[in-house]
Amino acid sequence: MNPTPSRRAEGTEAYFDRLYGAAEDPYGLRDRWYEERKRALILAALGRRRYRHAFEPGCGIGEFTVALAGRCDKLSASDRSARAVEIARRRTASLRNVSIERQDLPADWQVGGAAFDLIVLGEIGYFLDAEAMRELARCCDRSLDAEGTLLACDWRPDFAERRLATDQVHAQLAGLGLARLVRHEEDDFLLQVWTRDGRSVAQREGIR
Repeated sequence: MNPTPSRRAEGTEAYFDRLYGAAEDPYGLRDRWYEERKRALILAALGRRRYRHAFEPGCGIGEFTVALAGRCDKLSASDRSARAVEIARRRTASLRNVSIERQDLPADWQVGGAAFDLIVLGEIGYFLDAEAMRELARCCDRSLDAEGTLLACDWRPDFAERRLATDQVHAQLAGLGLARLVRHEEDDFLLQVWTRDGRSVAQREGIR
């Protein structure tokens, strides 16, 4: 379902400014079991124990950033909300391998910059229109290294600010032609992982 006219007139940037202006943790990332469990599932879905350089656009207030940092030598994260970036920087201040910037994606994505072996897209694609989502997918493809992993996790029920269905978001990413490693589907969210290396975790470890 598309956003209501009033939400669309407000604009996504104004929506997030209002959201984070009203509460530091508007999605209940710190307290809800739903969010804690989802973070654990995302980490478990990653096919490698450790990553050289990961990118987490749409990091929000940095709760998943903290969890992911323990699996990465270097973690770059960003968000379009200046207020969210401020909170996330404070949350990750003790983590020397984490850097957080304000970016409005896909426009601010620096293709040709750092090559990532992991990109995590959490709950951001459905705020974009179809063309912006296609460009975001292309940015991911151009920025993944030869052994790169792409993960997307998105809320499934409709809500006022949604611009794309979750299935449309994931179809754009699946269309990049990467091998799918994981598909985990619940009524609440869809989690998928794709890799340039088509081998399973067991195959990479020589188990089969």
